[in-house]
Amino acid sequence: MITTKRVGDRLQTVDAQTLKHWLDAGTVDLIDVREPAEYAGEHIPGAILLPLSKFDISQIPTNTHKKLVLHCQSGNRSAQAAQKLLANGVEQVTHLEGGLTAWKQAGYPTEVNKNAPISLMRQVQIVAGSLVLLGTLLGAFVSPWFLILSGFVGAGLTFAGITGNCTLAMLLSKLPYNRNIPSS
Repeated sequence: MITTKRVGDRLQTVDAQTLKHWLDAGTVDLIDVREPAEYAGEHIPGAILLPLSKFDISQIPTNTHKKLVLHCQSGNRSAQAAQKLLANGVEQVTHLEGGLTAWKQAGYPTEVNKNAPISLMRQVQIVAGSLVLLGTLLGAFVSPWFLILSGFVGAGLTFAGITGNCTLAMLLSKLPYNRNIPSS
């Protein structure tokens, strides 16, 4: 099923079932806009990696007669990438509603690499959790002023949850071990 959302009625969403049908028929170029570490860990077979952090419209396949579909983990980043395409004159853009999560919930296969670095969200959880724990321990045993660290991290996580933009994830994605990952 395809639906059209506002943004000049040019941003369409497609459900996992329809996308699977299109992929099986070979009528779609699927672009994965997640970061390389996420792609290396798990991706939809046939998806082309073009991370949102380095999104370059000139790398989008344009010489095919196939539909262009974007996807990410949940649909937030693919919507942001779609906005960039629309802003650069692409007439109509489609993205997978619910992203890779919806794809997996529909029971469709993914290519998994168990030797890939841990996911960016797990890295965020480890760093944020460590900072909260450190701030709490230092606040309890050294000075109550260290509780500001825990509060700052909590506020950042709340902001990330509300807006869908995680600064810590963007910073972690720039680390060498997350950037120098082969594309497949």
